[in-house]
Amino acid sequence: MTQLRKVMAEQAASNPQQFWGEAAKAVDWASPYQEVLTQGEQAHDYQWFSGGKLNTCYNAVDRHVELGRGEQAAIYYDSPVTDSRETISYNQLHREVKRLAGALQDLGVTQGDTVVIYMPMIPQTTYAMLACARIGAIHSVVFGGFAAKELATRIDDAKPKIVISASCGVEGAKVLPYKPLLDEALNLSAHSVDACLIYQREQCQAQLQAPRDHDWLDCCERASDADWVALDATHPLYILYTSGTTGTPKGVVRDNGGHAVALTWSMKHIYDVGAGEVFWAASDVGWVVGHSYIVYGPLLVGATTVVYEGKPVGTPNAGAFWRVIQDYSVKSFFTAPTAIRAIKREDPNGDWLSQYDTSSLAVLFLAGERCDPDTLHWAGERLQKPVVDHWWQTETGWSICANMMGSDPMPVKAGSPCLAIPGYQVSVVDESGEPVEPNAQGAVVIKLPLPPGTLTGLWGNPERFYQGYMARYPGYYLSGDAGYMDEDGYLYIMSRLDDIINVAGHRLSTGRFEEVLCSHPAVAEAAVIGVHDNLKGQLPLGLVVLKQGVELSEDALQQELISLVREQVGAVASFKLVSSIPRLPKTRSGKILRATMRKIADNQSYQTPATIEDPSTLQLVEQTLHQMGVKD
Repeated sequence: MTQLRKVMAEQAASNPQQFWGEAAKAVDWASPYQEVLTQGEQAHDYQWFSGGKLNTCYNAVDRHVELGRGEQAAIYYDSPVTDSRETISYNQLHREVKRLAGALQDLGVTQGDTVVIYMPMIPQTTYAMLACARIGAIHSVVFGGFAAKELATRIDDAKPKIVISASCGVEGAKVLPYKPLLDEALNLSAHSVDACLIYQREQCQAQLQAPRDHDWLDCCERASDADWVALDATHPLYILYTSGTTGTPKGVVRDNGGHAVALTWSMKHIYDVGAGEVFWAASDVGWVVGHSYIVYGPLLVGATTVVYEGKPVGTPNAGAFWRVIQDYSVKSFFTAPTAIRAIKREDPNGDWLSQYDTSSLAVLFLAGERCDPDTLHWAGERLQKPVVDHWWQTETGWSICANMMGSDPMPVKAGSPCLAIPGYQVSVVDESGEPVEPNAQGAVVIKLPLPPGTLTGLWGNPERFYQGYMARYPGYYLSGDAGYMDEDGYLYIMSRLDDIINVAGHRLSTGRFEEVLCSHPAVAEAAVIGVHDNLKGQLPLGLVVLKQGVELSEDALQQELISLVREQVGAVASFKLVSSIPRLPKTRSGKILRATMRKIADNQSYQTPATIEDPSTLQLVEQTLHQMGVKD
């Protein structure tokens, strides 16, 4: 650890009030906070910047206009799938957001109401998020194109006043109408919304149903501009759903004050990006990366963000990312390792890369899943630029461990996201909570309180919040990841402690997969595990036990189950591996031995658990995986 980083880490640990109070000076406050950190009786009972008031939309938009940067580009919209581009200035962003916020108020949205946003990667999605933030509505963005049933569960949990959507998304050459999915979700949900606000895209016009549905442009034309409101720092900014081990989504809640302070700090110290510079996170606003680093982070510091509606390959080729970097002079680029692996598969020698000028690029950041060393080395050799893996979660909202490229770069170690960021006190512990020796694997935990910007709870479920993250190791946040630290303090994340699998950066619950598979009339029980995949990191693999007397061919069963998962979970699941099996390996208490099955699938050595009910079932798993072509 360098001396500067050591000093920063010690300051953040020993005097967080002073450290984060200094960071908070970069944010404009409507009213000053009374305390930087307020600590309750329990370790998990704390608040950041209580008593203070601010508005995230004002900090991300209005203040840059007031500072004279109104004509600067706020957003570069680039859509190879629709062959369109647009530059949106801060002045234009200001006008669009004020007017949309007024339209939301006309639809009855007030401070504290929730709003679900079901949108594709277009500028209007950022307008919707910022408009909600402007008037104190709590937005919950759901990944555009998510299956109707998944959308319905989020509507039932968030209980929105209205839903904001678009008529369609465009995925490659395919136009995906959103309105039928939204209508089905509203039919499935127990909660009734007051209205739906629909942005009509020229690729597909939606049929609006009076009196519930309203046209975006019509509403904005009739509306007056809405001013921003001063909100408590602890007032929720948004809810973002992430998979839970039970298959029921968890609504991670982010506050306004801590979020603004943390993201502003991170843009400078981690990403080395400030006002007027171009930052691009090639993600989607349905995921936490899109919230933090497509919308809020870059705009909070007056940078220019890129909203990209396309893929790393196929729209139109493996040079797509490099073309965007060239065209917009991107300084800092953030994507998932799976995107780089897809490019590497299509263009192993970097022929497409050589056709573009990427000299503006200073750093490539990777996150969303563990970056394998081969991918990191390939990207670094081709780009001749630093490639930085960093680790964070939907729950934390920004980096837990990272190389601080803006203030204190350190040597890169392939396979590690570097050291803990100041404010995060990370440890690796055994089952009893005792720290393990360097290079010994254990559960990765973070000492409480977590720094600003991290989750303040789970929407409407404080008990699940406590039991899921705080109860197992008192005084610590349980990350749910397993890993180890080396002698230099570099962290290595190796796997999940639970049964969440990571498919191309998308965290998906095996419990949800199993629920869908078991809904098939021929299936008695199911087990889903994540198996290693060179491109996507992990892929879901399902083994199902059929009901007695079922007469259905294996091919027909596979196709029906794959279609069922695609319909119920969505295409992002990449569910293609499934087979029937006579029996599943279980303990005597009836628990399925998923961890052992994963080791078999990934060709790792394993020991037959002492609690297994029938050891021969492990051989059945091996035989089935051989037949599927998964196991060597």
